[in-house]
Amino acid sequence: MTTVYGYARVSTTDQDLSIQEAALRAAGATIVRSEKKSGTTTKGRDELATLIEFAREGDTLMVTRIDRLARSIADLANIVSRLEKKGVVLKATEQPIDTSTPAGRAFLQMLGVFAEFETAIRKERQLEGIAKAKADGVYKGRKISINASRVQELAAMGKGATAIAKELGIGRASVYRHLAEVAK
Repeated sequence: MTTVYGYARVSTTDQDLSIQEAALRAAGATIVRSEKKSGTTTKGRDELATLIEFAREGDTLMVTRIDRLARSIADLANIVSRLEKKGVVLKATEQPIDTSTPAGRAFLQMLGVFAEFETAIRKERQLEGIAKAKADGVYKGRKISINASRVQELAAMGKGATAIAKELGIGRASVYRHLAEVAK
């Protein structure tokens, strides 16, 4: 018996997965895994890794759009290669992608090129915007979220970085960074 696995992904925690999940189920996915992770890398995308691991020959991995799967040609090629080696078909509900057909594979490769290009252009525009804001004196960077005097006070009391971070609700790395700055 073959299984159709659905994979839904959004980049940020405030985005909603329900539309993708519903579309995947409507297209025949019996198991749907979702995650809120950036698509610029496959690292840390545990749900995707689980689906690829569990898929067997004859199964299908389905996404709504190819950019839900990968944003770079290298990642897309790696995922497709791993699926093909296992005999797993990749399909998209909103695009004519079906790796069981030559036309579907060709369309997949074209979309992968455009997804990577779009990511590069977006990053370039973002950097241009930040440079302009800095030149205009508008961009100041992120506001300081650490109460520096409180970090020093707790450290002077003999508390370790973990305890300080927990008490102040900040990251341990931030505590170490601040203490290193003070030590200079």
